[in-house]
Amino acid sequence: MSHLLENWTGRSVVVLGLARSGVAIAKLLHRLGAKVVANDVKPRSACPEASELEALGIPVICGEHPDDLIHDGVEMLVKNPGIPYRAHPIQQALALGIPVVTEVEIAGSLSQAPMIGITGSNGKTTTTTLVGRMLTRSRIKCTVAGNIGQALADVVAHIGKEEWLVAELSSFQLKGTERFRPRIAALLNVFPAHLDYHETMDDYVQSKRKIFANQSAGNVAVLNADSQICREVAETIGSTLWWFSRTSPVERGVYVRDGVIHVKEQGQPQALMPVADVALRGDFNLENALAASAISLAAGASMDAVAQTLREFHGVEHRLEFVTTVAGVRYYNDSKATNAQAAAKALESFKEPVVWIGGGLDRGVDFKELVPVLKAHAKAVVTYGQSKQILAERGRDAGLTDVHVVNDLGEAVAKAASLARDGDVVLLSPACASWDQYTSFEERGSIFKQAVHRLQI
Repeated sequence: MSHLLENWTGRSVVVLGLARSGVAIAKLLHRLGAKVVANDVKPRSACPEASELEALGIPVICGEHPDDLIHDGVEMLVKNPGIPYRAHPIQQALALGIPVVTEVEIAGSLSQAPMIGITGSNGKTTTTTLVGRMLTRSRIKCTVAGNIGQALADVVAHIGKEEWLVAELSSFQLKGTERFRPRIAALLNVFPAHLDYHETMDDYVQSKRKIFANQSAGNVAVLNADSQICREVAETIGSTLWWFSRTSPVERGVYVRDGVIHVKEQGQPQALMPVADVALRGDFNLENALAASAISLAAGASMDAVAQTLREFHGVEHRLEFVTTVAGVRYYNDSKATNAQAAAKALESFKEPVVWIGGGLDRGVDFKELVPVLKAHAKAVVTYGQSKQILAERGRDAGLTDVHVVNDLGEAVAKAASLARDGDVVLLSPACASWDQYTSFEERGSIFKQAVHRLQI
């Protein structure tokens, strides 16, 4: 990495926002010789990472964004992905012409390993996890990182040219990229999401599109042929296209025909496996399975390894995760469903009557797309959190009479258990972010599971 040290030595960099990726990129750039200052608006008591950085000699400013944080001498601002661009230091940097990027931009430029980037409104974590397992089963070395697991900045210093870096990437991360170029890039789907951050659907789509922006003909782009937006994005891509589809054959990629998954690269398509043998349930998970198969095959995985992984993989934590059965009722944790589209797909995965638990951060969404899904799949609705009233209203719009509003997730589980009968499903699929009451969807899902297990006591 000596040539990289020459590039960063003495450069003045501000890292805005601590947390996992901020700490990782601050440490990495400090090791490369940059003059790093880290800043977080949270009070020092809420920044436990500050001491770790200060012990390395990195100045940390907590509790405010000082007016002199950004100045002509700053050469780059690396922002935490979740910090909106309207934040004062970012506006200052942009006004001064200082590049504003995310950790992904830096890590991508430093990585010696070929990268696989995976983005989409829904299904990123499941697809990324599947790709990692398919490559590993094919005896292809890989490391999974990004928006899942390790920060990219923690990985790039240790991963070599001989293995793949498989990265789950959010629109927040991609918006702050300029030259980032994964060797294989995938766009799973695009639904209205995070519009409180992006403000317009166009900005959201353009942020997702950035994953392909610097690809060339020698790279691979994997897209969902069943998505109109993905097809429109593909028209501007200069890399080799691979497609996946649940509904129709594709020129190159992975698709379903007559209940069988097929693979078509060159020549005649080959049967991979029956759809019925895929362990994950639900149409949306079938899409994830097809996407992961296309990505992995493009990266050199064997068809046998891909098929065997799909037969054995039952899902990731907090994504339509089976918790347990209590009194004949099955409980599922889908805490990662942070938008209405993800919740709708989860509800559609069940033929059994569903007691649905939804709620969380109120982003001003009307949730009207949930009405027909609730009408078709739910027997009762329990809502909590900031969005509880609007979600309860949607339950009533669906014609349901069993609609209940409670204060928190613990009360929601207790109420759902009282409504469910032998053979029913209780599904936490919130359709909202967790931040009104919980620090993350992981914490929310864990609290749900704890509450479910207490029902057995």
